[in-house]
Amino acid sequence: MARILIVDDSPSQLMGIRRIVEKLGHQALTAEDGQAGVEAAKRELPDLILMDVVMPNLNGFQATRSITRDPATKHIPVVLVTTKDQDTDRVWGMRQGAKAYLTKPFSEVELSDTIVRTIGDQAPPAAE
Repeated sequence: MARILIVDDSPSQLMGIRRIVEKLGHQALTAEDGQAGVEAAKRELPDLILMDVVMPNLNGFQATRSITRDPATKHIPVVLVTTKDQDTDRVWGMRQGAKAYLTKPFSEVELSDTIVRTIGDQAPPAAE
């Protein structure tokens, strides 16, 4: 089981992404903006961060750059999950250190596949 930090300022997005993460058998942690996400990353050291971009205080690009450049958190993969779907946004996000970029709206399969591709299959074994 992986510990996955979801950073999004939309309560409905947080809830929807959390449902998918937990359905995959992972533990979901949440933060409501970029600054809270950076602080949670340092405190919790999750296995993966799913980061929105358009947020107050610190946007997702800034938060990703902070996380991926900090020696204490740079090992944590960040996936940007955002409505920003321009090629320049994708390129900029990857230059900030993101490992993947997923645009909203996404399907449950797309998010699940992105999580598995990024951290591997860390779901608990099925009960016999």
